[in-house]
Amino acid sequence: MQTRRRQIEDVASALFSHRGYAATSMRDIAKALDLQGGSLYAHIPSKEAVLAAIVEEAADGFHAAVRPIAEGPGTAAERLRAMIGAHVGVVTGGRDRAKVFLFEWTFLASERREAVTRSRAVYQGYFERVIGEGVAAGELEAPDPELAAVFVLSAMNGMAHWYRPDGRLGPDALAEQYADLFLEGLQARASLAHEGAR
Repeated sequence: MQTRRRQIEDVASALFSHRGYAATSMRDIAKALDLQGGSLYAHIPSKEAVLAAIVEEAADGFHAAVRPIAEGPGTAAERLRAMIGAHVGVVTGGRDRAKVFLFEWTFLASERREAVTRSRAVYQGYFERVIGEGVAAGELEAPDPELAAVFVLSAMNGMAHWYRPDGRLGPDALAEQYADLFLEGLQARASLAHEGAR
């Protein structure tokens, strides 16, 4: 059975995701839960506290899914493919929470926002490092691993806006197609050179 705090976070995630944080009030959250405003404040101190809890949990989910792959065995291309699958899995597995983390976190107060900024930089660093390792090993062609990481993450994060569980492609198929697009792009020049040498 869900705790009341979890129910509040789930409802707030849905409202923040669909309406935006700024356009959602504590009264909206209380109404969706059929609670009086005073009862809501007995569980959470503020709207920002709910946003912080959602963002922090989502950040933990992304890190937990991707970090072990980035730091694990395998070629850079293999790890990057698995990291893409893991990231897509987190986005599609809890779209509302992921969307709030990805696009509403900037409404946090400065101290919390700075902490999330650091966390996001570390997360992006997993992708930068693996792409850089692939370049160093001659597997991947990316003049700027940081830009390549931003490109990959930006494209995947866009799924939070349009993914639907009943859509044409499920999470695994989406992850596979995205990985193919990214890896073929990163490997294109090396592949073309190989074809030309035949």
